[in-house]
Amino acid sequence: MTTGFGHAGAALAACLLAAGLGFSGTARAQSSCSSDGQSRPAILLERFINADCADCWTDPATPGAGRGTLVLDWVLPGGQGDNAPLSVVATRDALKRLEALGITPPPAGLNRKTEVQGRTGSLRVARGLPVSGYMGASIELKAPAPGAAQTWTAWLALVEALPSGTEGSPVSRNLVRNLIQPSWDGRKQLSNKERLRFMESRSMDIPAGMKTDRAQVIGWVEDAQGRVVAAAQSRCTGK
Repeated sequence: MTTGFGHAGAALAACLLAAGLGFSGTARAQSSCSSDGQSRPAILLERFINADCADCWTDPATPGAGRGTLVLDWVLPGGQGDNAPLSVVATRDALKRLEALGITPPPAGLNRKTEVQGRTGSLRVARGLPVSGYMGASIELKAPAPGAAQTWTAWLALVEALPSGTEGSPVSRNLVRNLIQPSWDGRKQLSNKERLRFMESRSMDIPAGMKTDRAQVIGWVEDAQGRVVAAAQSRCTGK
């Protein structure tokens, strides 16, 4: 799915304001959805399902999220196109992710676990309130200056958090509904500070049929060698 930037500057500003991304206002008081106060995950578990494989969604052998595990669920476009059983939630972003991992799209399902190195600074993600079909989201990495002088790849996924039992799923899922993938070049940031800060704030399309009260964001950052150095998930508090 593509990332939306709004049809006008006002729409983008509204999304970012609602997200509380560096702004003040009533929206921040109404609801806070960020990774603040959350424990750092040690494992990133990505579950890929081909949209042709309806049984993969209900497979009782689907691995669950253990302690310290952050889960993402990707549905790949299937060979049956719009007639695939899971086509309504399929996204080409899943193909982009598999390509980055160097994995051939599976005909059914595939699970991949990646260790989160957890040695590079701190990562924060946040999302805002829905505004005119969009939702503001941000990802921010604060890293020690000596270790930041390289290229980073950030991933920020807008997910729909589905409880177990949804459409027969034996596990709860974080279904990826949209994605942005910014790159940060630490080599271009000259600073005498002990820590460098990288941040991306965007408005993201809310796909048709997505329940926004289930919306969260999950982010992770990879170094130049493709290692996951930090990961985080938002959680909503307040009203």
